[in-house]
Amino acid sequence: MNKLNVNWNYPTAIKAGPGRIGELAGHCRALNMSRPLFVTDPGLADLPVFRAVVEQCEEGGLSCGVFSGIKSNPTGSNVEQGAHAYHCGGHDGVVAFGGGSALDAGKAIALMVGQSRPLWDFEDVGDNYLRVNVAGMAPVVAVPTTAGTGSEVGRASVITDEEAHIKRIIFHARMLPAVVVLDAELCVGLPAGLTAATGMDALSHNLEALCSPLHHPMAHGIALEGIRLIQRYLPSAVEDGSNITARHYMLVASCMGATAFQKGLGAMHALAHPLGALYDAHHGTLNAILMPYVLASNREAILEPIAGLARYMGLVPPDFDGFMQWLLRLRASIGIPHTLAEIGIPADRAEEIGRMAVADGSAQTNPIAYTAQDYTRIFTQAHAGKLARGLAFA
Repeated sequence: MNKLNVNWNYPTAIKAGPGRIGELAGHCRALNMSRPLFVTDPGLADLPVFRAVVEQCEEGGLSCGVFSGIKSNPTGSNVEQGAHAYHCGGHDGVVAFGGGSALDAGKAIALMVGQSRPLWDFEDVGDNYLRVNVAGMAPVVAVPTTAGTGSEVGRASVITDEEAHIKRIIFHARMLPAVVVLDAELCVGLPAGLTAATGMDALSHNLEALCSPLHHPMAHGIALEGIRLIQRYLPSAVEDGSNITARHYMLVASCMGATAFQKGLGAMHALAHPLGALYDAHHGTLNAILMPYVLASNREAILEPIAGLARYMGLVPPDFDGFMQWLLRLRASIGIPHTLAEIGIPADRAEEIGRMAVADGSAQTNPIAYTAQDYTRIFTQAHAGKLARGLAFA
């Protein structure tokens, strides 16, 4: 038996291992899907690997539709169009297939197909989730093709409100996909740059969960091991995209990050969300660039958890400085840009970004309660490449 082929049921039913995509039609049928709508990334829709999966499901007796009208930061109009495609095709379930944008959009579409209220009425504020008509929600099977967001094990979707130019979190506990297929073979064609950026997104989820001031021992332990897996396997996955073992464990680490961050996120995401909404920049790349600047700013509040992490990773010295040195070496080795300026983000909206960041839900669990001015300062440092306390890029 292939040791990578395993099933587990936390936080949902997960079917992990190379080649497990061949079981997809059976998982759909078990959820009473006979006409699934595949929600996928535009870049994947015409690729042979995706077409082969759809054909395999059709050979397995399913009648499949495809919706791929999704931006890299999915919007409310994308979700509305997907729900329209679902109804027009007479579909009875969703297969969310692709990166984080497809997974988030797919889950939101599955929510909205049975609702009479508009999408933003279900934003994760107060008890808005009680407005959901649960009986109208469609079942979801999630198939990630990148190891980053972990959206396949999440109960929410991050959707851009284009009119307000902000990202909103749409939440309901039943948005958690019923089945997840983790098949590393689907990740083999992902370019090195995207492998690096999405892997750093997984790191940001585990890392911010670890540093959250909330008390959640299970999430803390999951985050520790998720980071160790990333330490071991992300460089290999970037260097050799055909390394199935590295791809497999990065998918696992990505799931672990999204499971752990029910403990909370922090300033990385509080800044990445408005930057993604304003400039349509890649979410994982934003987190990867922001990471050392946020850590340096949070330093005094996270010395203890980062020291414990450094010991678990076997770093020398086993403390905050040792971890930062490792992080900076990792970023350099896998080609992560050092500054926001390098990815074309201008500095002229720094104060606005600070105000948007402090209002973002992720700011609530940052180890330090920053003001808008503090977020503006961190953004400016990340834009110019200025790290505090004498730290330097490797």
